[in-house]
Order: sequence, then structure tokens, then C-alpha cells
Amino acid sequence: MPAREESALAVVTTGLTKRFGDRVVVDRLDLSIPTGSVCGFVGPNGAGKTTTIRMLLGLIRPTAGMGMVLGGDLAEPSTYLDRVGALIESPAFYPQLSGYDNLLTLTRLGRIPASVIAPVLDRVGLADRGGERYQRYSLGMKQRLGIAAALLASPSLLILDEPTNGLDPAGIVEMRVLVRSLAEDGMTVFVSSHLLSEIEHICDHLVMINRGKSVFQGSVDDLRAFRTSELVIRPDAAEFLGDLAQLAVARGLHVEIDATSSAVIVSDGVRFAGELNRAALDAGITVVHLAERERSLEEAYFAITGTHSGDVRGQAALGEVG
Repeated sequence: MPAREESALAVVTTGLTKRFGDRVVVDRLDLSIPTGSVCGFVGPNGAGKTTTIRMLLGLIRPTAGMGMVLGGDLAEPSTYLDRVGALIESPAFYPQLSGYDNLLTLTRLGRIPASVIAPVLDRVGLADRGGERYQRYSLGMKQRLGIAAALLASPSLLILDEPTNGLDPAGIVEMRVLVRSLAEDGMTVFVSSHLLSEIEHICDHLVMINRGKSVFQGSVDDLRAFRTSELVIRPDAAEFLGDLAQLAVARGLHVEIDATSSAVIVSDGVRFAGELNRAALDAGITVVHLAERERSLEEAYFAITGTHSGDVRGQAALGEVG
């Protein structure tokens, strides 16, 4: 087991593995999710996120490995599932029933007092819409009702699988605020996404996987330490991009040409800004833009995994296989 004390961890696994035939979808995954955190579970489609979540929820059994969830044994999901709420993919409700009546059905099945429904609807911002039929709900409202269903049993751990999928910008912001507020109430929230640019806004802890393997685990601040600044140089004419790039390459720097913005991007080149500017002038190239740009967390992910954005888009095109 990881060295951290289990009392400080909501979820801890060692060597968690899942194979389907000869295909390894989750490969010896060690998780350490701090209690009370919003932990982002990040990776491209097919990285193994959903399969991992299904193992944590007891929906499928691991091929190998062990773990604890809220102090219960992963091998015996009944020891902890009554304290876990989850929204996996799109929520399934009766379209003809109201939001309230859908939750009422769930409370009866779970032997939960119906008195929890009104506070839960209020908690997710549906207090004044609970009487409407589910089929009339917007996608954002449907997602929030799904979270309301997950909150009915007052869980200590909430697991959300791609909760912002398909939402418009306003819906994404609403979901972000809701998730963050749940953690502020003391709940541990484990939220998966293939969009690091979105997840970084709500998380204080991250687990990043690629092809079923862990590639990073730690705080958002720890990940930011992997970021280095880039130097963005733009000449007055696109025809000089190649010549400008060669000036940087000649100094042993890594360079990319961004044709869209007609700029040369120099990795970790800020300290060479003055030298490159003088070299461009000597070569008869007029520089109209020279500025430092901090890499995004997505770019830090690419640096850690040894991939680039095109690789991730290619993996995403394969569909969610894990």
C-alpha cells in the first residue's frame, strides 16, 4: 500500500489491473485520493478511466490488485458502497415522471426517507424545477438531477464520470460551481474527464493516466511545476517563419511553427529572447511580437506522457474503450 496513512485517503489502490482477454485496459494502477478533495481523473478517451471507476464501484472485478475505499475492502464492495454516490455516463430516468418523482422512486428502492428529496433538489439548483417532467429538462438539468440522485444517501464519496460531456459553456460553469461546493461541504469528489483544461478549474488533486497506466499523481500545483514557459516570436511576414525557426534551431532550441498564428514557438526559450531578437534583426527579419507564454496544464500532460495534442486526438477518435 502507499506510504500515506489510509485514514487520510478516501481511495487507495495498489496494482489495480483489468484485462479483457489479451487486452490490458488498466495496468497496475496505484491510486491515493485524499479525503475531502476534488480529485480529477484525467486521460484521453480509452485511457482506462471508466473501467477504473467501474472497478471502484464493484460493477466489474479487478483482474489483479487490491484497494480500500472509505476504509472498506475493494474485494468486498458491500463494505463501502452505501457511502458512495455515483453518476456514470448519462443518467437514466423515467421521461414521463417529474424530477421529484424520479427521485422518489429511487428513495423507495433504496429505503431512504423521502424527506431528503427537497434538500437534495435545492442542493443541485433544481428546487423550483422538481415538479417538471424529466423529458423537458435541458441536458444540464438532467446532469444535475443525476447528481441529485447520487446525493440521496448522503455519500462520503461522490464519483462523477465525465459530468460536463455535452454541456454548453453555461452548463459547464454551473457544474463546476456545484462540484466545488460539494467538496467544500466535506465530501470527497472523484471526477473523470478527458478535458484537462476544464478539470483544472475545480480540482486540487489530479490523477493522470495514459493507456491504462498512471503518468502523474499529485496536486495541481505539483503538475504546474512541470510547465515551462515558451517564447512566442512573430515576424512581420509569414515567409520569414522558416528562417526565424532556423535561428532558434541553430542555438539548440526546440522549435515549432504555428502556421495558424504565423508564429515560431520556442520551448524554454525565454532566456534567449534578446539574443534571438538581435539575430533576427541581423538577418533582416522584423519581429513584430516577442512574448513569454506559460504552457497550459494540457501541454504539461503531453510533456509528461511524451505525447502531443495530435496523439491524444488520435486516441480519442478510437472511442472510449476503457
